[in-house]
Amino acid sequence: MILRMAVYFGAALAYVLITGTGAGLGWGIGALGDDGFRASATFFGGLTGFAIVSVVMYWLREYILYLVKAGHIAVMVELIDNRPMPEGRSQIGHAQAMVRERFSEASVLFAIDQLVKGVLRAITGLIRGVFTLLPIPGVRQLVTILRAFLNVAVGFIDEVILAHGMRTRATDPWGSARTALVLYAQNYRPMLKNAAWITLFVYGLTALVFFLMLAPAALISNLYPGSLSGIGIVIAFVLAWSVKQALLEPLAVACLLQAYFRTVEGQSPDPQWDAKLDQLSQKFRELKAKAMPETNTAPKSEGAA
Repeated sequence: MILRMAVYFGAALAYVLITGTGAGLGWGIGALGDDGFRASATFFGGLTGFAIVSVVMYWLREYILYLVKAGHIAVMVELIDNRPMPEGRSQIGHAQAMVRERFSEASVLFAIDQLVKGVLRAITGLIRGVFTLLPIPGVRQLVTILRAFLNVAVGFIDEVILAHGMRTRATDPWGSARTALVLYAQNYRPMLKNAAWITLFVYGLTALVFFLMLAPAALISNLYPGSLSGIGIVIAFVLAWSVKQALLEPLAVACLLQAYFRTVEGQSPDPQWDAKLDQLSQKFRELKAKAMPETNTAPKSEGAA
């Protein structure tokens, strides 16, 4: 948790400082013109600083997933199963070692994560398709809201799929992700129900944090040069985002991990769902193609849930 706080609060601080630096440079350049030119230069300087940090965060996202999120998942899985930490190794050191054992490079984990998200979107798309067939007035508007909500919920579930490989000590991360996705799909009703409630809880708290951050954000925005008082809303959003990523998201993932492991306990992948996902999602077919040969065969029906 301390590592997550350092990373995400550090990112929030970078947004504030570099946006302010850009605004300050723009304010200085604006001294060459009239007041209107200075205001515009200050605004675009701040916007440029914000954009620079956003681009850096975009390129760092796979390393944050590799070093922070996946490691946190690994340690939570150990604690859920009551496995003690190895002697002489810290939580962070043990977490990073577990991630390196299963994912040789950050790019491998990131590629699996992107494929998993694609398959999950296909599953939620199947659910949306069922809703469109219902003879309910205003169903299209309802489906639009449902699509947005499910897309948000998927952001938590993909980490649960990665946790399956950590728990089973899988040596083939591609095959493990495939198995976990089939198990998830055949239990999508209880899993989506859990994800829905947890998503409402997390984003409800994030909205509350946003409103609480408006006051300190306004004070910070007053330090910016020129007439950038409106930047306080952006700062409040960034601060609320950092709290969500650092504190609320791991809580959501911990809840979903317990729900997923309890739901799929004793189950085997259903070959019918495997075939259905194969037809439904190109990403799932890519995942199967990358799996080791011994894990790339259709699951047997014996013992399937």
